[in-house]
Amino acid sequence: MIKALIIDDEEKALKTIQIIIQKHIQGVEVCGLAHSVDEAIPLIREKQPDLIFLDIEMPNATGFDLLERIENRNFEVIFITAFNHHAIKAIKYSAFDYILKPVDIDELAEAVGKVKIKISSNRDNTLKLQNLLHNLQVKSPRKIAVSFTEGYEFIEVDKIIRLEADRSYTNFHLIGGKKMMVSKSMREYSFLENDNFFRPHRSHLINLDHLKKYLKREGGFIEMIDGAAIPVSRQKKEECMEILKKISSIIE
Repeated sequence: MIKALIIDDEEKALKTIQIIIQKHIQGVEVCGLAHSVDEAIPLIREKQPDLIFLDIEMPNATGFDLLERIENRNFEVIFITAFNHHAIKAIKYSAFDYILKPVDIDELAEAVGKVKIKISSNRDNTLKLQNLLHNLQVKSPRKIAVSFTEGYEFIEVDKIIRLEADRSYTNFHLIGGKKMMVSKSMREYSFLENDNFFRPHRSHLINLDHLKKYLKREGGFIEMIDGAAIPVSRQKKEECMEILKKISSIIE
């Protein structure tokens, strides 16, 4: 049985999550409720939960402030939020789950299901939390948490040359010739498109910092610094040319 705490300043949100868990999610016991960070900290130390449902925006202190104030973070976190785009970006980069308010039963059940798998495999959250807290301090997160069988690897975004879809998997091609296959679809990393990455083709996501040249043959190709020639789809041709014009005064 997974012990869970719910931390949210809104009474309605607290009760909604508690009722959903009690009625629809097996294997989870709600062992405490808290309305603020100050109320939550002693409760966490007393109950030693496996999982915390954590609101981000609360009076006086945020959910992230709580994480910074807890020394031994031996629990999983599912963030509950109504807004704050920067926070969501940091959460995605750091491989945590989050749910937007109002809470949906299916989304909550799916997030809890992922947590059950993580808890059963005894993965350590310390590095993930450190990465999240760091990403919140910078305008654009510089590391991305990539999961693999034994845990997580934290990759510097600048060292990613390109991502390539392989059915339900994604291949990361990194500087130095390193290649990683991740058991997630490339759609999971679409948030990188807001961070100097471009999708010239549905199967490819490229880092514009590592673009080498543009080739006009056969509809257009982008050559990356690792020598890969990435096709530009017909639908992306115009957008591609606009991007290339912005980053290079050579292209007309």
